[in-house]
Amino acid sequence: MPYTVDFKDVSTVGLESSPVAEALAGLRANEARYYKNKYDHDFTVTPAAEAPETVAYVHNILSTERNLVIASRPLEVSSFEVDGLRMAYVFYESGLAINVMYGLEEGGKRAVGFKLSDGMDVPEELASSFKFARQKSKLAGVIRGSYFVIKGEY
Repeated sequence: MPYTVDFKDVSTVGLESSPVAEALAGLRANEARYYKNKYDHDFTVTPAAEAPETVAYVHNILSTERNLVIASRPLEVSSFEVDGLRMAYVFYESGLAINVMYGLEEGGKRAVGFKLSDGMDVPEELASSFKFARQKSKLAGVIRGSYFVIKGEY
């Protein structure tokens, strides 16, 4: 069942099985606040089991572009279009959040972003390939992030 993320009253709904549920909920709320403030878009998530096509889309890009397979279990997803961008998010039990930003116009911005919840270790599958920058967030504590540019067509 879809859930609209409230960034004023942060909730761990749907993320309870994560060992860093509070931090992951803050990270999810941080994303919700960004989309509300920048695009007036309500950030809605769905249990990953109810939207396997979004998980498959993200995993296909990771596998094709960088031969990456994420070991953690997907908990929630979000998929939407805003301002000429197709966005897809997967929130994982480990505390990892992956987003795919895909510009719909030819030559548009296309990238995969990784964000690590406060308190989680860098996943083994990402540790050797990516360096993570730190950013402070009132909602999520310290977020570590990295990204890569998508070269293919999806």
